[in-house]
Amino acid sequence: MRKLRVYLDTSVFGGVCDEEFAGASDRFFQAVLAGKYTVVFSEETVRELGDAPQAVKSLLDRIPADCMERVAMGFEVEALAQAYVSAGVVSQGNQSDALHVAAATVARADLILSWNFRHIVNYSRIRGYNGVNALNGYPPIEIHSPLEIEHGDEGEDV
Repeated sequence: MRKLRVYLDTSVFGGVCDEEFAGASDRFFQAVLAGKYTVVFSEETVRELGDAPQAVKSLLDRIPADCMERVAMGFEVEALAQAYVSAGVVSQGNQSDALHVAAATVARADLILSWNFRHIVNYSRIRGYNGVNALNGYPPIEIHSPLEIEHGDEGEDV
């Protein structure tokens, strides 16, 4: 079975040091280290991690090379991010959030994980991102929090 390609914004890395989000973030990274997912990330993620505490920065270094994929921030990503801003999905001040969604979309990630409930994991914004994607010839992107990709219920009856 093909591994899911999961785009992570910086909040998921930072979640390991946040009391509220640490449990789900840790479980997700343990699943990554076990080879269950491919982590897709962008140069924007790397730039934002530059200001993070060492415990957060080091997470990226711990991910095995065969479980990670870096997305370049070229014209296509920047143009799609600007389309989100122009459509009012997010403001110019939240350009970095638009860049994350655009990078994941252009890379054709299976989904985005984020703890950013204001600008990314937000029903109205998800509809906006996917509306802009449709207008620009991109498929819809699924956006969830790490709580929605739990790993302990495999094999259980629904």
